[in-house]
Amino acid sequence: MDMSDPPAPPNPLVAAPKNLFALVVPPIILPVFLSSADGTVVATALPAIAADFGEVANLSWVVVANLIAGTVAAPAYGRLGDQFGRRRMMVISLCLFMAASGLCAVAPSFGILLAARVLQGLGGGGLMTLAQALLGEHVPPRQRGSYQGYLSANIVAGSTIGPVAGGFITQAWGWHAVFLAYLPLCLIAILLVLRLPRGITGSRSAGFDFPGLVLLTGFVVPLLVAVSQLQRLNPAALPRLGVWLAVAALALAALLWQQRRARAPLLALALLRIPAFWRADVMGACSGASLTAMMTFLPIYFQVVTGASAAQSGLLLIPLTGAVSLGSVVTGWLISRSGRTAVFPTFGLAITALSLIALAIWAPSLSRTQLAWLLALGSLSQGSAMITAQITVQSVAGLHQLGAAAASVQLSRSLGSAFGAAAAGAVLFGLLSALHPATADLFFEMLRHGSAWMPAADLDAARTDIATAFRGVFLTVACFSVTIVACAATLPMRRL
Repeated sequence: MDMSDPPAPPNPLVAAPKNLFALVVPPIILPVFLSSADGTVVATALPAIAADFGEVANLSWVVVANLIAGTVAAPAYGRLGDQFGRRRMMVISLCLFMAASGLCAVAPSFGILLAARVLQGLGGGGLMTLAQALLGEHVPPRQRGSYQGYLSANIVAGSTIGPVAGGFITQAWGWHAVFLAYLPLCLIAILLVLRLPRGITGSRSAGFDFPGLVLLTGFVVPLLVAVSQLQRLNPAALPRLGVWLAVAALALAALLWQQRRARAPLLALALLRIPAFWRADVMGACSGASLTAMMTFLPIYFQVVTGASAAQSGLLLIPLTGAVSLGSVVTGWLISRSGRTAVFPTFGLAITALSLIALAIWAPSLSRTQLAWLLALGSLSQGSAMITAQITVQSVAGLHQLGAAAASVQLSRSLGSAFGAAAAGAVLFGLLSALHPATADLFFEMLRHGSAWMPAADLDAARTDIATAFRGVFLTVACFSVTIVACAATLPMRRL
């Protein structure tokens, strides 16, 4: 496979070619879609996988193992892309993802399926990071807003379409077909990526920071395991939770010590000392936390509190996801037109926070439709945080560290997403357990078996208690939005 034929790209500081959109967008859109849709597509196939293998207790690891592998791999791809070329590493990432998908489809046992999902995560961990870096490499700074808007809208589209596609494919052809569907998409993506011009590569003599990768794994794995246990908030699991968090803290301390001494560190610690860079990372983490918490718990609210069916709850989320996509495209266009960046999340996420506070106060008295459209109003500016974060880190890092910069935001977003779901779950279940212990037990039964078995009077009382506890979830997500506003308002780099 020859990757050296196309000419080198033009300097991003000069005028872009007229066919920039056709040159850049198709090769990066499909990898981003695959990355964003993967988790939700596979999640809908979990019941069918459980029916085949019977590993109900360990079933969540099909998703969690992939998430851990992808989170750890993202910084590695960022560094390797800076050293060996982002186009080359994207092809490698796609090939690994495709091979692992084929292995998942033919896995004869749960253990092999789990191993293949880890391998798939190691391949998929580079898709989002390298797509962001390739965008920064080929698109001039002033035009990156529009292109980041396309990417953000595509991420939301992938997350939204994923459950629908996964459910349809699983029902029609079985869970094996979910993984087989990746194969032609990956092949098309590889061919499109090879159309990109040859990129700029850095020095290869520094080598790769394998000790840093090991220590990063030692930090991420126990942290995500602890976060998954925190979401359930089982008092009996608190000692084990403390052990996992202690292991993660020790690994983090060792990682930071090692990174300061590494010749070519895996993490961009030097960039993190720059105020604009670390504020952008915090914005990325809080953006991931907000969206993940809402997409995880809003279906539960619609089904348990308002009595909507699973299909209806999916339809009620369409205004929210559509608003995020539309807002991302419009924000990106405004950034490219005006050159301003920080002003959009500063004011936009303030509106988001106010809408969430309004939900905390009035959500139980709103109809489903009113609730859905209030969520849409608050979500119009949700995508502006990630767009501003990516543009900021790319501008601060410069052309030769685009991979490390994109990986930093992606790692922050992944960890923030895990924390956001866990924090919202801990608040919800914690408030229920503290204020209404009996309702907490009923809530778990309602999640497992539905609410049809409950007497009407008990159901109304339980829904009132659960709706009260959900006020804490809305306020928790509002805190994430307020944090974004604080970072954006104090962002030193405010325009391109």
